[in-house]
Amino acid sequence: MTILDGRKTSNDIKDEIAVAVNEITASGSRAPHLAAVIVGEDGASLTYVGSKVRACKRVGFDSTLVKLPETTTEDELLNKVDELNNDQNIDGYIVQLPLPSHIDSQKILMAVDPAKDVDGFHPTNFGKMALNLPTFISATPYGIMELLERYNVETQGKHTVVIGRSDIVGRPVSILMSRKSNPGNSTVTLAHSRTQNIAELTKQADIVISALGSPNFVKADMVKDGVVVIDVGITRVKDDSEKGYKIVGDVDYENVSKKSCHREFFRCLGSPTLGQSSSSPHPAQRGLRARQVPLPC
Repeated sequence: MTILDGRKTSNDIKDEIAVAVNEITASGSRAPHLAAVIVGEDGASLTYVGSKVRACKRVGFDSTLVKLPETTTEDELLNKVDELNNDQNIDGYIVQLPLPSHIDSQKILMAVDPAKDVDGFHPTNFGKMALNLPTFISATPYGIMELLERYNVETQGKHTVVIGRSDIVGRPVSILMSRKSNPGNSTVTLAHSRTQNIAELTKQADIVISALGSPNFVKADMVKDGVVVIDVGITRVKDDSEKGYKIVGDVDYENVSKKSCHREFFRCLGSPTLGQSSSSPHPAQRGLRARQVPLPC
């Protein structure tokens, strides 16, 4: 079995970005500048945004963290989004989800300037991705495609089963795997919580990508020998550790790994989320068009 090492891939991408940023600053231009907006004190969100800030520092990006109280109104947040859209010193930004229940997340995401939407959530960017046009791509799907490409995993003509249909992972990666490119050219089946007899589908799959968020959902008897498995499901399960929980993926690693020729685990994949790479022409890398460098978030 070969492990698709997401942590190594992440570090490689960050190193590539750092080189590109050094070239930009050496030529007299300013470093790219990213911002992150977080509303409230959600622990997981604070941790995630903190990792983005550290990634920016590592590669030489400037970064701004905008922390707003839980009581922030929808109008106040829209005003902040408009401010960032019009700030010429900010090259791209994210609005961290989830937002408090009194704020319409879709309304906020629709207000983000697509040219600064480094999460790739705006319909303009999603549509461009579907048409295989240069645009921002949601981070986890981007990371999956980078892993497949960098490890030379053959996808052409293969049957890929994607489990999970979220707008953030499942649906984008199903489109990317079916596009006419490499990685891609795969025949894709998109399964979800209402799909009947998922095991019948996964047993036929050459590649299984699980983004369901259900601990140990994919069992050994659900896949064939030699399958490529990429597990991007993530669930906090309570335990007796100091943290009080452990991170569990969608795939029963111990048993599925015995049948898999390639496998990736989410805790290693998370960082490509922070590294949409350097100066090469990957579709996810052209966000800072004027600065000729992609965004590490």
